[in-house]
Amino acid sequence: MAFFNQNQKTIFKKGILLLALMVFFFGFSQNKKEHSKFKVIAFYTAKNDQAHISFVHEANKYFPKLAAENHFQYDSTSNWDNLNAKFLAKYQVVLFLDTRPEKKEQREAFQKYMENGGGFIGFHFSAFALNDSSYNQDWNWYHNTFLGSGEYGSNTWKPTSAVLRVENEHPVTKNLLKTFSSAPNEWYRWSNDLTKNPDIEILLAIDESSFPLGTGPKAHEIWHSGYYPVVWTNKKYKMLYVNMGHNDIDYEGGTNKTLSYTFENKTQSQLILNALLWLGNSKKK
Repeated sequence: MAFFNQNQKTIFKKGILLLALMVFFFGFSQNKKEHSKFKVIAFYTAKNDQAHISFVHEANKYFPKLAAENHFQYDSTSNWDNLNAKFLAKYQVVLFLDTRPEKKEQREAFQKYMENGGGFIGFHFSAFALNDSSYNQDWNWYHNTFLGSGEYGSNTWKPTSAVLRVENEHPVTKNLLKTFSSAPNEWYRWSNDLTKNPDIEILLAIDESSFPLGTGPKAHEIWHSGYYPVVWTNKKYKMLYVNMGHNDIDYEGGTNKTLSYTFENKTQSQLILNALLWLGNSKKK
């Protein structure tokens, strides 16, 4: 009968210990994923405008890391047919990273999801609607009732940073400075006056110190005055709209290289994390 020598015994014991540790950590990892606090699903198209495509790619790299650090699960899909009741039932928060659903059944599923207490964050272009464009204002509930913004009015150009001002205390604005500089962005103006909508609570607006905002070359692309909400919630839903989500791109040089990244701005990213934790951990209305 053969026996292990002392070295063989030591190696054997170390192997058993290593195997046990691997099983433990694998089980812990699986258990951690299964017991995530909440689940987030992001929908995107990433086919129109390099600035929006760049933001989508950035988001799909940034959010998995944020999820791992804060114990929630992040998934993403470019298949908008997943916007149905069965699929959405697995998630507490839905993100629209760039566009919106176009099919009637997708829109109906999303509306029911929100009316039943689902959470939502829409970024930048997800609110865009302009008649006689590829994104007509043909979804009244979403653009007028839910977002409250109505149709797209105009925008600043070139993408530039703005000083943003906190307008109301809210879980989303917790621990933010009263004013802070944003990442470069294309800023939108809307057809509806959000200040006159009792359902809308404006959380961030462009501070007057930002003016003039934009560099042109067209005169109307530079804002010199006015009140421009950039982050708001509809109090009847668990939702947030965020105007940010347009990275600066080297269009002029013709390289289409990304010149700025939205989530490199720490204060702005804290706002997004606050929003995810608020939506993901809050009870259904």
